[in-house]
Formats: sequence, structure tokens, C-alpha cells
Amino acid sequence: MNQTILDALQYYGAGAATLAALIVSLNLGRRWTGWAFVIFVTSSIALIAWGFLQSDSEGIGWQNIALLVINGIGVYRYLIAKEAPPAPDGSTE
Repeated sequence: MNQTILDALQYYGAGAATLAALIVSLNLGRRWTGWAFVIFVTSSIALIAWGFLQSDSEGIGWQNIALLVINGIGVYRYLIAKEAPPAPDGSTE
């Protein structure tokens, strides 16, 4: 595999995850958080590809398979589901 492509996957994955985490940390509301999860999904896809195409990086690939599922749940909860998820303490937001 071309090293330039591998580097692009690796650094895109890292940068996209960092941007998504910043958006979530700013607590800008459901729509912003949902789009942050979309960015997390793209990061996971890039890092899955990088993890399995780069030698000795399979652990990152497997970790991001799990994170892809988690991020998909986030996309569903914040962008697709019609009702806001309940707060962990049972109160409404």
C-alpha cells in the first residue's frame, strides 16, 4: 500500500476524532453532537482501514470497529431518533 495513502488515513482519523471530541465537549446541542458523531464515524472508518492495511496496527483496526458501532449509536440517538434520550439521572434536559 502506498505510504502516502496510509499516512492520510492515519492523520485524517486522528484529526477528525479530535475535532469531533471538541464539538461534543462544547455541548452545543443535539444537532451539533449528532454531526460530531458523524465525524467520529468517518474517523473510525479511516482508522479501520489504516489499522488493517498498515503492518502491526491491527489493534487500532479492531478498536475502531468497536468505536464505529458506538459512534453509529450516537448518530442514531442524536440525528435519527425523534425523541431526546433521557438524562442518566432520569430528569429531562
